[in-house]
Amino acid sequence: MSMLASRADTVNAHARGSSVDFKTATTGVAAKAMRNEISHLVSTIDDPATKKAFDVEMQSFFYLFTRYLSERARSIPLDWDRIKSPANDQIVLYDTLTMPKDRSNLNKLAVLKVNGGLGTSMGMTGAKSALEVKDDMTFLDLTVQQIEHLNTTNNVDVPLILMTSFNTHEDTLRIIKKYANQQLSITTFNQSRYPRIDKETLLPCPKRAEDDKKQWYPPGHGDLYNALMHSGVLDQLLSEGKEYLFVSNSDNLGAVVDEKILQHMIDSQADFLMEVTDKTKADIKGGTLIDYNGSIRLLEIAQVPSEHVEDFKSVRKFKIFNTNNLWINLKALKHIMETEGMELEIIINPKTNDDGQAVIQLETAAGAAVKHFKNAHGVNVPRSRFLPVKSCSDLLLIKSDIYSLDHGHLVMNENRMFQNIPVIKLGDHFKKIQQFQKRFKKIPKILELDHLTVTGDVNFGRNVTLRGTVIVVANEGQRIDIPDGCILENRLLSGNLNMTVGFVLSEQKLASNDNLNAGTLMDRFPHIFSTRTLEASVEPTEKKTRTIYIYTT
Repeated sequence: MSMLASRADTVNAHARGSSVDFKTATTGVAAKAMRNEISHLVSTIDDPATKKAFDVEMQSFFYLFTRYLSERARSIPLDWDRIKSPANDQIVLYDTLTMPKDRSNLNKLAVLKVNGGLGTSMGMTGAKSALEVKDDMTFLDLTVQQIEHLNTTNNVDVPLILMTSFNTHEDTLRIIKKYANQQLSITTFNQSRYPRIDKETLLPCPKRAEDDKKQWYPPGHGDLYNALMHSGVLDQLLSEGKEYLFVSNSDNLGAVVDEKILQHMIDSQADFLMEVTDKTKADIKGGTLIDYNGSIRLLEIAQVPSEHVEDFKSVRKFKIFNTNNLWINLKALKHIMETEGMELEIIINPKTNDDGQAVIQLETAAGAAVKHFKNAHGVNVPRSRFLPVKSCSDLLLIKSDIYSLDHGHLVMNENRMFQNIPVIKLGDHFKKIQQFQKRFKKIPKILELDHLTVTGDVNFGRNVTLRGTVIVVANEGQRIDIPDGCILENRLLSGNLNMTVGFVLSEQKLASNDNLNAGTLMDRFPHIFSTRTLEASVEPTEKKTRTIYIYTT
């Protein structure tokens, strides 16, 4: 009995302790366990040089992990009432910037592309930057062409730096060999490789340094600063006389060198600039610049308390968002890294391994560094400087006649009546690049398109023209083929009678032996069709009878 009483007293004593004490104690245990596991990971490498580099990487990871534990224990929430829209002096309008008379400052510039993505959301397995996006040219082709043209036109030497990940490094090294004869210096370096963390045990998933790639992750583009420092690229750029670095994502086709912004950075003595642009309903999840206790900060949706997510998405309070086009003073960066270091807000990214194991990835965003630099502020740029390709919907827009190329730079077609770009929403049948390529025999002409929504099993023929608002919906078990030469203007095509009031052609009318064409359709149903609404033959492509629904609005 006495032994049981003693145990009960012990439990009660613990219960009287604060939850903070408990969290602090468990934090210490978790940190010690993680350190032991990291030491074991390092010990699995034999080569001394590789071992040393990996150890440095793991120390950076451990520091990030202990910060995560500490913040989790303190649980200090973001004070929403202290968040304000940026002041006027924290955001400069692009229209107020002027073109420099002397272009020699370009010699002080280097361009860095974040090139670590695989494009898995689009069904790719290799480096996303190798995807052909326009006129048989890849993201990397366009970037190289842009910078080479900049160098030859202005007689300057702007180098290209590619930050790869362990997922894309080998691919990138192979791809850049084809640029050997270009008027351009290209340097690559690898960002960090961190171990995924088991959500329950808070221990690393990999047991050995060479374990499967799926057990590791690149820790976001916020790793840029550590990777620049540890790789020696930062010192290399400074030794070459480079003072400014323009950073952007490799899939943002609008992120080209802008001399106005570079000149503004020099004139304003800003150590850091972030390009922002006006938010639309399509950008509700993008990070935004805020004023927090009088200082400028980047706020990402992952940091927003759940009860304020809708406020964050609103365009009333948060009218701009981060394009991730960043301009950095390299001397200032070197000073920060050698003195205070770069403590960026931690983004917790939950994932699930292939075996169902719940894991977390601790990541950071490059734009969060804005708080560390002197005179840092945003530049509100035109939307044309933010043209990312994150999906096949974006790819359709870029491949279309909306844009042409000028020395690797996308230029909007001057024949488009409005400067805004059409809204394109392709469904899951178009999600992967292979599906996209199969379902478009040729990219439609969309110069006069405002909005396109396509869902279901839909295929587009050659020389299709889309104008106004076009909605095509093939329901489960149905298929819609848009024939060659078809012109759709303000049309809804669907097999769902609940979608709109329209006219349905029955399966008997369009049986395989009926062989109706556009002319006979218009003769038979003049109150539905006109030469303007349907300018292509409509014929069944299968031998058996099937139902085709054609709606007009």
